Amino acid sequence: MKRVQEVTAVDFGREVLFSPTPVVVDVFAAWCGPCRALAPLLEKYAELYSGEVKFVKVNLDAEPEVAEVYRVEAVPTLLVFQTGELIDRVTGIPPTQLMLTKLDDLTRRTGNRRYSRPTGCCG
Repeated sequence: MKRVQEVTAVDFGREVLFSPTPVVVDVFAAWCGPCRALAPLLEKYAELYSGEVKFVKVNLDAEPEVAEVYRVEAVPTLLVFQTGELIDRVTGIPPTQLMLTKLDDLTRRTGNRRYSRPTGCCG
């Protein structure tokens, strides 16, 4: 079962802007190799943060107006929304640790209990 559902420009307001939980939007293209590589990672994040963060994807070629409104200039681009506002964006495939940190911050977790993290002065 896929946890990251595709949304259209018509669904975008309801699924993203009016979502009671934070939303990560994957703006992708079917022809994009990095987009295909990112997809299973997003499925894993969606599983790890189930109920805390919603993950959706928007096809750049099918829904160019979404990309235009949010000034997406390259794919993949992840747009992070909270209470209807764009609060962060990442272009390309983010390193796992960076993505987990962003998701932890978004959900106000003090630390991700599912992954071991470095500790000490610089971790």
